[in-house]
Amino acid sequence: MICKPKNPAVAAPLFAGCTDTSVFSCLQGVLGAVYTDREDDPQSAMAIINVFAFFGGKPNAELVRFRPEYYKSDFVFAVPLSREWETLIEREWKDAAQKVTRYAIKKEKDVFDPDKLQKLAAVLPADCALQLIDEALYTQCLQHSWSKDFVCTYPDYETFAKIGLGVVAVKNGEIIAGASSFSSYDEGIEIEIATREDCRRQGLATACGARLISECLQRNLYPSWDAANTMSVGLSAKLGYHFSHEYTAYKICPYV
Repeated sequence: MICKPKNPAVAAPLFAGCTDTSVFSCLQGVLGAVYTDREDDPQSAMAIINVFAFFGGKPNAELVRFRPEYYKSDFVFAVPLSREWETLIEREWKDAAQKVTRYAIKKEKDVFDPDKLQKLAAVLPADCALQLIDEALYTQCLQHSWSKDFVCTYPDYETFAKIGLGVVAVKNGEIIAGASSFSSYDEGIEIEIATREDCRRQGLATACGARLISECLQRNLYPSWDAANTMSVGLSAKLGYHFSHEYTAYKICPYV
C-alpha cells in the first residue's frame, strides 16, 4: 500500500547520491511530495514535483504505477535512479514509456563570473527590458503554455514571492522569454528557462539566465541547472556551468 509519510525526510536514504535539487525540494517538504511503500523504514520511494517523478530504493511496481489524486497532467517524466528501476518502468508501462536522455550539470559554487554575467544580461534588443517576476507577471506566465513552468510549481503568488525567484524579458508589456525557479529548496532553486518561439535567437535566454544567476548569488541561493537537450547544455556552459553526465528518463504518456 502506497503512503505519504508525515516526514518526507524519512525517504532520504533511498535517494542517497542523487543531486537533483527537485528531489531536495520534496525531501525537505518545500514543494512536491514523497510517496513510499510504508510509513516507517520505507524500502521504496517516489519524489514527485510538477511533471517529474524520481524513483529510489527497491524497485516497486505499485509505486511505478501510482498516480496521486491531485495529479492532473496526462504525462510524467519518470527518472529512475537505478538500472533496476529502468527495467521495471519499461516492463510496467511498455510502449507508453518513451526513453529520453537528459543532461546533468555539475553543481559548483565558485564557477560564476559576476562581471561576465552582468555583461551577458545587458545584451538585449533595444525594445526589451528585464524584470523580476511580480504578481502581474506571475499571472501572465500562467496564461501561456510555454511560460507556465516559470511559476506553476508554486500553489499561489504568495508562495512564489516567498521562496521563488524569476526574471523575464518584456516587450510591449508581454513576456517573451524568462528564467525562473522551476522549484525551490532550502539552499537554492532549480532553473527553468524558455523563450517564446517567435522571439528565439536574440540572446534573450542568455540575458535572462545571467540576470537570474546574479540575483541568486546576491541572495546566497544556488542556481541549479539540469538540461533537457544539448542546446541547454551549451547555454549553461556560456553562463559558467560545466557538464557532468547523461542520464535516462522516461516520458510516460498517457499517464493514467
